[in-house]
Amino acid sequence: MKDAHMPINIAIIGVGNCASSLVQGLTHYTGRNDATGLMHHSLAGYRPDDIRVVAAWDIDARKVGRDVAQAIFALPNCTAVFAPEVPDTGAVVRMGRILDGVAEHMADHPEARTFVPADEPEPTREDVVAALRDAGVDVLMNYLPVGSQKATEFYAECALEAGVAFVNNIPVFIASDPAWAERFQRAGVPIIGDDIKAQLGATIVHRVLTDLFHKRGVKLCRTYQLNTGGNTDFLNMANRKRLESKKISKTEAVQSVAAERMTDDNIHIGPSDYVAWQNDNKVCFLRMEGELFGGVPMNLELRLSVEDSPNSAGVAIDMIRCAAIARDRGLAGPVIAPAAYFCKHPPEQMTDDEAHEAVEAFIADARAVAVPLP
Repeated sequence: MKDAHMPINIAIIGVGNCASSLVQGLTHYTGRNDATGLMHHSLAGYRPDDIRVVAAWDIDARKVGRDVAQAIFALPNCTAVFAPEVPDTGAVVRMGRILDGVAEHMADHPEARTFVPADEPEPTREDVVAALRDAGVDVLMNYLPVGSQKATEFYAECALEAGVAFVNNIPVFIASDPAWAERFQRAGVPIIGDDIKAQLGATIVHRVLTDLFHKRGVKLCRTYQLNTGGNTDFLNMANRKRLESKKISKTEAVQSVAAERMTDDNIHIGPSDYVAWQNDNKVCFLRMEGELFGGVPMNLELRLSVEDSPNSAGVAIDMIRCAAIARDRGLAGPVIAPAAYFCKHPPEQMTDDEAHEAVEAFIADARAVAVPLP
């Protein structure tokens, strides 16, 4: 069991905007007692400045071969720079496996906005596993583009073989897939996923309002959530074929807290459009139509504007620390409470109040368990 004062060594797959915000955040919170923006300043003895980036993979020529501290500011990243002086990590970005990580339509856009695949040999599974072991990685963070099913499965296999905890931040179903869950359980490796839920983003706001309708006896008849943004995530999702799991993840996150499931015709949740000039700013347009006492109609409209990637970074810091304590405690398979609180598509959905209580109990209770084998 690792001492709570020892660093948590992490590796990053995909050094994009979300990784940039995470790494900047590790610098920003180092030596600070100010917990603004964090759900937990100290989590089971771990603080944000206990996290170390020791390895990373990407496929972009502007990032491969550079220290993570420089790569996080390279194009096409466009998120807010709130910690401009990130010290070198000593971790040089390695060439990753492309597989289905780059959609064909990305090649039709200017280089400043899209991926530029490096002309470097792609690693084998053995290469990645050896790198994870050599770097002493505790937690592997998956930040691949939405729709990267084969690429995510490749790195999940690497985590299993290396015995490294896996945090799946994207809507490719690994932790919530029973077959993969059992594999992680049998390998003795913890996993938290799937699809990170931002700190105060469209999904959490939509969920809380849906739960509020339920608790106040208001029937939710129909709803939509439309989102626009200008980062590579939105550009990647302009290919609707890559959106199937994303739409399922976001829709189920809302349906799971509704008093009654809405028919498919009455709920629409998903990315709407790519607007280049928005960069990493995400705008959500939310509408909810319901019935009050006596069947009297009402509706609610909300516009939410957030910087997309920093909105997930504080959650990622908690996921890293929960994955580390799960590993410290010898847990295996999907770790239910953190997944329910931090993810849109966990193995077990809970209301946010229930998930908050469960994750606090998990953090406090050394006897907390992961999902049992079927």
